Amino acid sequence: MAEHRSMQRAALLDAARSLLSEGGTEALTFPALAERTGLARSSVYEYFRSRAAVVEELCEVDFPVWAAEVSAAMERAGTPDAKVEAYVRRQLALVGDRRHRAVVAISASELDAGAREKIRAAHGGLVAMIVEALGEMGHEQPRMAAMLLQGVVDAAVRRIELGAAEEPSVITEAAVRMALRGVQG
Repeated sequence: MAEHRSMQRAALLDAARSLLSEGGTEALTFPALAERTGLARSSVYEYFRSRAAVVEELCEVDFPVWAAEVSAAMERAGTPDAKVEAYVRRQLALVGDRRHRAVVAISASELDAGAREKIRAAHGGLVAMIVEALGEMGHEQPRMAAMLLQGVVDAAVRRIELGAAEEPSVITEAAVRMALRGVQG
């Protein structure tokens, strides 16, 4: 029984990812989840009390996987500069991933305080990953620099997600250059 519930919960989360990445937060409804999984709508409520609860669980499940991929890319890099580059490149490479599209859709939605706090904490974990490398590069305030760097990454993510005129690779290269050299290019 527990294994069946676990499989149903995983199927609901997978359906939620698909709905979010295909149609944004408006697409994430309990009737749509029920249709995608073959469950009755009332059964969906047995697993999640609200859309916000689905969002919270997606963040709990997906964000650590995404962060681990960024962390692994940074660990393979040898120098602080290479770590910063890996930090930017890996996050932008994940833009096309369904998990990432779902997180972007989630962050644009109206969430309850609990879900917002989980997203904030997850982003804080990403920022914390790069602080040491920025300190090694000589930044006097590496935490602030990390937050600003994440702002550059977030802006590049939005540009890629919106289907900007530039190819994603061009946006990625510009973000890496900005991260390593600032606006002077």
